[in-house]
Amino acid sequence: MESPERLQQRIKSIGDLDDIVGTMKALSAASIHQYEKAVASLADYWHTVELGLYIVMRDSEEQAVQPHPHNGRLAVVVFGSDHGLCGRFNEEIAEYTLEHIKTLPTDFKPKILCVGMRAADKLEMSGQPVDKVLNLPGAANQIGTTIQDILLHIDRWRKEDGLEHLYLFHNRPSSRATNRPTRFHLLPLNLSHFQHLEEEAWSGSSLPTYTMDRDTLLSSLLHQYFFISLFRACAESQSAEHGSRLAAMQAAEKNLDENKEELIGEYRRVRQEMITTELLDVVAGFEAVSND
Repeated sequence: MESPERLQQRIKSIGDLDDIVGTMKALSAASIHQYEKAVASLADYWHTVELGLYIVMRDSEEQAVQPHPHNGRLAVVVFGSDHGLCGRFNEEIAEYTLEHIKTLPTDFKPKILCVGMRAADKLEMSGQPVDKVLNLPGAANQIGTTIQDILLHIDRWRKEDGLEHLYLFHNRPSSRATNRPTRFHLLPLNLSHFQHLEEEAWSGSSLPTYTMDRDTLLSSLLHQYFFISLFRACAESQSAEHGSRLAAMQAAEKNLDENKEELIGEYRRVRQEMITTELLDVVAGFEAVSND
């Protein structure tokens, strides 16, 4: 049986942990909000870039040109986390990535760029070498800098290694507390993705056209498309990370409250036993003195 002093120390420790958990819950809730706003702010811009690409390429024969996966090298960008206490967030994206890498039809060893040290560690522990690890941005307004670094590495791989295929793997929020791993094939550009726009009614009275050089316009639109795709994947991943951490902290808070109640009950029981023992000693002493 633990002493009352020891039980008091454990109760105080749980109280301190409860304060930390409460702080992390508040930070995660605030972070989810900013990353959700970042994703939402991209929606209209994303659609505008899609429409621009559709207009530039709708009369082009390039829509039929798609390199076969066996003909080029492959790279993978994985978004994880730098910090723990977020449940199985990193384990799930690492397992999902490894599972799909095995099914990708390529004759070359894939290049791996991991954004987040925890996810990189999970991949390395599973026997999958990681070529480059980047730290996650500390806030939504810093995502752009990270995406520029990713694009530089991708461009280097394209020039030095003949990279032709690029896949993005990240966790996408299903709700505030749940997420699911997802994959996006970024390179080569799947031009059939824009065919659904043909079925949508154009907002204006006629289709737009352009007067500038087509290759220059296409290059600019593709640059924006790649940037937005990576930006959205990063923002969704971090929103999912903080959602997982919020759920983990809520579960931890519940467990701490239950343990604290148990310890308080145990403390009261031990304290009552000590008081009862002391009273019995007093009564026994009184009776002994009275008998004498």
